Amino acid sequence: MNVLTWVKRLMRLCPITALSLELVKFDLQQMENPEISGVQYQQGTHFGYEIRQYLLEKWDRACSYCGRKDVPLQVEHIQAKANGGTDRVSNLCLACNACNQAKGTQDIRTFLAEKPDLLAHILAQAKASLKDAAVVNTTRWALYERLLPLGLPIECGSGGLTKFNRTQRGLPKEHWIDAACVGKRTPLQLKVTGVLPLLIAATGHGSRQKCNVNKVGFPCSKPKGAKKVKGYQTGDEIRAVVTTGTKQGIYVGRVLVRASGSFDIRTRTGRMKGISYRFCTPIHRCDGYSYQKGVPYPQENPTQSAS
Repeated sequence: MNVLTWVKRLMRLCPITALSLELVKFDLQQMENPEISGVQYQQGTHFGYEIRQYLLEKWDRACSYCGRKDVPLQVEHIQAKANGGTDRVSNLCLACNACNQAKGTQDIRTFLAEKPDLLAHILAQAKASLKDAAVVNTTRWALYERLLPLGLPIECGSGGLTKFNRTQRGLPKEHWIDAACVGKRTPLQLKVTGVLPLLIAATGHGSRQKCNVNKVGFPCSKPKGAKKVKGYQTGDEIRAVVTTGTKQGIYVGRVLVRASGSFDIRTRTGRMKGISYRFCTPIHRCDGYSYQKGVPYPQENPTQSAS
């Protein structure tokens, strides 16, 4: 719903002509059967990114044999291809270089003969279903169906393709940069230098409860007061200019309303209590989102490639 909301908002503000949607997290059909469209598709440029991203999540970004993390990991065939193993995802795991070299083309049961518990874990994990990835894919398909009535052309891609586009352009891992790298039509040169991203987070519109409840669900407080007080509601961004008294000063932040009209304001430096509504001026009404400036992309490209 957040994506749909912001697509509609941006359509009112900008001349948007098409959408790029990361439709699936992984190409499940391709991973289950890499040869589904022939060997050429299996060995295509994007294939390794789809598989590697899935394996990193499935095996917790660690070597399947020794458990080491934060080291270069290689895609490992549990049953070596020399012994009839396939490229199906159920025959793949991750291994550090040392373990990969030590195993070689040995049968995994021979290689882990002295570690029966680890052997059982690897064999079970390798055959685990792709249900988690399927849930993500199903959710994104639902979003696709909701975007269709907007009437804009929709280009679809996968999470593996997004990472491929980003790494090929030497860009760092950031959510806003990933969003610019979705789909096959990503420009070869992305103009991100000097861009200051706007970070938007969903905060909701407050609780619908009429009063607070205890751990078993019974009311334990008085009914909540009015949502709006003196034209303000909790979450509004305001600017308060206090001209007299011990709290004299200027305060900018989100307001926490009180029925008395004496509000609290959450600023960057802390919480200021007891500010009268008379000193307040609205900057932005609460709309269920918070906004802040991100870190601008450096003027010069980073010397290190993205991971």
